[in-house]
Amino acid sequence: MEKSVPRKAKGSRAPEPGEPPLPPLARVVAMLVALAATVGFAVLLARLTLEPSAASEALTHNNLRPGDSIGDYVNQPAFRDTVKQLGGNVVLGVPFGILLPVLIPVTRGLVRVVLASAVVMFLVELIQGSLVTGRAFDVDDVILNTTGALIGYLLIGRRLGRAVHPRRRHWWQRRRPEPRGN
Repeated sequence: MEKSVPRKAKGSRAPEPGEPPLPPLARVVAMLVALAATVGFAVLLARLTLEPSAASEALTHNNLRPGDSIGDYVNQPAFRDTVKQLGGNVVLGVPFGILLPVLIPVTRGLVRVVLASAVVMFLVELIQGSLVTGRAFDVDDVILNTTGALIGYLLIGRRLGRAVHPRRRHWWQRRRPEPRGN
């Protein structure tokens, strides 16, 4: 006797094993909160990186060699400034790792989050270095921001992204083989 396998409705998503899917209203609320957080983060990012600093103009220089600025910060005597500079750049990237998988499901995945974050942070640094008075392009800032995005993704973003957008089966996984008759 053949067992009939219940089929899911077309377009429905299969929840991850052990992860209950969010109800539709909760998914909408999560998306709205993520959108609001992204707008807030964009404003904060713009204020921190794109405001002119005429007082710093003589002190700024572009850094195209990975590790140079990080080494300078680590070797300076003021530990507080080191933590502020390095930690601040890492913390600035964390929201990317959390918000990208929620707002743009196609960016889910470790490599995709890292690449998307690196591209966005590179563009921010490029704009900052070329258009803003008293600011400079620093490749180490891109590295530190991307590291923060990776941390945010691993700690929260991965789970939150999957809760809001459960994985779908690919077309080649949807079709179940027909049982063979004996």
